[in-house]
Amino acid sequence: MIQMVDLRSQYLRIKNEIDESIQNVLMDSAFIKGTYVASFEKNFGTYLNVDHVVGVGNGTDALQIALMALGIGPGDEVIAPSFTFVATAEAVALLGATPVFADVDPDSFNLTVEAIEPLITDATKAIVPVHLYGQPAEMQPIMQLAERYGLKVIEDCAQAVGSVYQGRAAGTIGDIGTFSFFPSKNLGCFGDGGAVVSNDSELADHCRLIASHGSKKKYHNEVIGVNSRLDGLQAAVLDVKLRHLDNFNARRKRAADLYDTRFAGSEEIIVPARLADRTHVFHQYTIRIAGDSAERRDAISADLKQAGIPHAVYYPIPVHRLPVYTTGTAACRYGDMEHTESATREVISLPMHTELSDTQIDKICAAVLESVHRTSARVIS
Repeated sequence: MIQMVDLRSQYLRIKNEIDESIQNVLMDSAFIKGTYVASFEKNFGTYLNVDHVVGVGNGTDALQIALMALGIGPGDEVIAPSFTFVATAEAVALLGATPVFADVDPDSFNLTVEAIEPLITDATKAIVPVHLYGQPAEMQPIMQLAERYGLKVIEDCAQAVGSVYQGRAAGTIGDIGTFSFFPSKNLGCFGDGGAVVSNDSELADHCRLIASHGSKKKYHNEVIGVNSRLDGLQAAVLDVKLRHLDNFNARRKRAADLYDTRFAGSEEIIVPARLADRTHVFHQYTIRIAGDSAERRDAISADLKQAGIPHAVYYPIPVHRLPVYTTGTAACRYGDMEHTESATREVISLPMHTELSDTQIDKICAAVLESVHRTSARVIS
């Protein structure tokens, strides 16, 4: 049976290591903070070549804590993409700041300086590039733009752990990087988990302070904080999976290569762009159906469902059009969103995980190609 994400088979691949790590935590009863969290933070920092890692409860908390550490609050504006999961804007709005949405590049679906710069005002305090689907955004020009305007940069790496931009790990280029370890991520735990990373020791210390109720010493609270901790069981699982991450990402890339090959003869299927100066870790394998038609994409989705092929649309509604961000205290502003709107009508994500077989990919691609041909015939007729 083909699955969108096959976590069970991945677990069975490394079962002995995982089981031993969990048993160790249980025997030591090191459930909150402690040696297992410290071990993962150290090893993840080594993997990324970053000085400081702060384990937190989940990826959304990581974003919020990063924004809090940078002093983002009411009256401030933060520029982010609208073509992404809502958590990026949610973290901004929760702090009383205003999300400002910029359009994305039509090939990579990531922010560009051309879309960001016209939206900068005196109220702008930060930019949050989201490395969507597993490929880093244009970080060098974004960092140059941020320096020119005195802005902070928070990298949202929820989908891009292990990806590299111009020789540097995603998440280590901006002022702060944030990660999600939701089970379906490339580096996923067995529950919720996240991390904040930085090469700035003061920022990292402030993030750690905020994540622990604003206190370094119990009952001595220094700032308003939150309760967001990566627990020992999740850290132990992540430490095991971290040793396999490069292999996991290589297996994803191989699956993506096979998809690309199978779709090479179709002029109506636009495969994911791969930019030359960075790596793509394929958290999702997302194609575009040429024609700028949500109706056609939805017809293909219906065909795939009937054929038993799992798939998803990430994302059918851009965040700037969600009702909660159009009125009231969370009202946003945005620029021209041509490419964002087009992407929501054309994208469809196919199964992508470490356990995909050639036979499964052949079956998926055959179903997609058949549906694309059939829907093209419908359009012509």
